[in-house]
Amino acid sequence: MDIFPALLSVISDPMLLAAILLAAIVGMIVGAIPGLTASAAIAMLLPITFYMEPLFALAFLYVIGKSGRYGGSIAAILFNTPGTAASAATQLDGYPLAKSGKAGKAMKVATISSVIGDFMGDIMLVVGVGFIAALALKLGPPETFAIYFAAFVVIGSVIGKSILKGLASAFIGILVAMVGLDPISSQERYTFGSFDLSNGIGLVPLMIGVFVLGEVFAQLEERKKAKNAEIEVNDQAGDDNTLTWDEYKPCLPHALRGGVIGAFIGVLPGLGSAIAAFISYGEGKRRAKNPEKWGKGALEGVAAPEAANNAVSGPSMAPLLTLGIPGSTIGAILLGVFLIHGIQVGPTLFLTDKELVYRLFACGMLGILAYGLIGYFGATQVARIILKIPTNVLYPMIFLTSFVAAYSARGSMFDVTVMTVAGFVGWLMRKYDFNIAAFVISFVLAKGAEETFRQSMLMSDGGALVFIERPIAALFLAIGLAAMAFRIRTILREQKIAQGGLGDA
Repeated sequence: MDIFPALLSVISDPMLLAAILLAAIVGMIVGAIPGLTASAAIAMLLPITFYMEPLFALAFLYVIGKSGRYGGSIAAILFNTPGTAASAATQLDGYPLAKSGKAGKAMKVATISSVIGDFMGDIMLVVGVGFIAALALKLGPPETFAIYFAAFVVIGSVIGKSILKGLASAFIGILVAMVGLDPISSQERYTFGSFDLSNGIGLVPLMIGVFVLGEVFAQLEERKKAKNAEIEVNDQAGDDNTLTWDEYKPCLPHALRGGVIGAFIGVLPGLGSAIAAFISYGEGKRRAKNPEKWGKGALEGVAAPEAANNAVSGPSMAPLLTLGIPGSTIGAILLGVFLIHGIQVGPTLFLTDKELVYRLFACGMLGILAYGLIGYFGATQVARIILKIPTNVLYPMIFLTSFVAAYSARGSMFDVTVMTVAGFVGWLMRKYDFNIAAFVISFVLAKGAEETFRQSMLMSDGGALVFIERPIAALFLAIGLAAMAFRIRTILREQKIAQGGLGDA
């Protein structure tokens, strides 16, 4: 298989190994900081990758994403504040375990389960991505546009509490992406006479603004993190912090099941690790021998969501690499890295840069090993470091770094303005429960969707029936509409149940 020569190539490169190790540490720390996410860290570090080799840049950010997903469990277990959305499921049993003096035991279960799930996801990616790419090579513009359409609808309608807000977020992302020159006629669109806008909205300042600055604004608004210091982290060896095989053995089936659930959800664009974690937690509790203990400090309740959370990481790269459709916000940023280095993402990538792809997979696997070892033996030390950093120092530093990062990308003050505006937009979207993932992914996908739509219209002389006459295109259009219909039905059913409950009361 191609992965074995790629692993040997990566292992023989000391500088690449150092980059992987650094990324594992950075991702873990950022993921463990309450309120920050791996997406924010990747967006802030994106300008640095301009000066790296493509593999170094991709591997560095990819491993940060993997390690950051795991790092969220540290905040969830020790601080009762999930570092990532997916870690909210880990918090349900992790924090009760920490309160009962078993923080070290819970962290070790989270680490082992994360590694198991992540490896399962990567194995599925390595085995299946070539097959998906071979199928994608046979798709024409109508089929590709139908896939884009399905992605827009699924991402906008399935994620989040409100279908309307999700679809509105996706629509706003499309509108922002249309700013600049028309790709066919070169006429200006939505530029309002501004020369700077004629080049479009830059990906780097937009990402930094939405993910980093928006999060800083949200954290400054809340300022309710004083409770984080309530837990005393104990890293001394003892009965409560030493995990035995007999203790982890009941967790293993839940970790394996969570890995399978996360791997399959990861392939579907936009669903993400939070959904995988909660589905795995619910399924684990349903199958548990003692479900009444879940939510009160069950080790199995940590294993199930953590495995699913991290298993999403690898498979979410499959739609990105084979179709050019990012399956997550991290994937959207990585797509930007590919484009920055002049690498066209899609099925032809496996014909032109197959070695790069599999070396990236190898870096991801070594990144799992790195954060697994560091987390198992040093997660509590990471927590101690984070507790010593006051928020009134941390967030101003992040705020200033965001301005430097936005300016350094192209040396443009206009990019700083874009970042600032995007920061306020990101803050407002968080405040009013709009879907940031739908906004960002739609922004990234919009240009490709427009291009394939135009090509389809030229093929059919302007006839929209081309999307119905071609079976694969019609199938994906139906999938998108069916996903939205199913989501609407689910919401209506939940509202009916809620109203029935109120009526009974």
